[in-house]
Amino acid sequence: MQSGSAETLLADLDLADEDVTGVIDQLDRLPVDERPTDLMASVQPDELVLTDGQQEATMALPEGKSYVSIAPFVDETHDCFYHSLTTCRGELSEKDVDVVITDSETGEAVVDESTTTFDNGFVGFWVPSGITGTIEVNAEGKTGTTDFSTRSDGPTCVTDLKLK
Repeated sequence: MQSGSAETLLADLDLADEDVTGVIDQLDRLPVDERPTDLMASVQPDELVLTDGQQEATMALPEGKSYVSIAPFVDETHDCFYHSLTTCRGELSEKDVDVVITDSETGEAVVDESTTTFDNGFVGFWVPSGITGTIEVNAEGKTGTTDFSTRSDGPTCVTDLKLK
């Protein structure tokens, strides 16, 4: 694959003028049936990797920030490490959830928010890089908790949060 520019890969999606946070946020929120089938967009710990099978481009994530995408589930999940903005699917599409993400070192909640999962069944948050902690999700009378890390070896796709 040859190296290309992210702008070229994003031009057809009207995202060429977006910074990396805008690209990630918009692609993750895009309805599943509108997602481009020829674009792979993988969120790595420090960059977004874009490829269309012909060329590959990267966009650096903001300094000190990491993107964590969470797919809470009741019955079905999938193994994933780096979140794919165009192909990852979670079980709970468009469900109201309460999410608390806590930094284990400080005990501080870096996210405490009520939101709705995207059409793909995920919900994504920008959190500080280099931390570990817990994610707790409440939805439809059920609760689940899992550990997470935004260190360089941590996953950007959390698919092991079972609601009970």
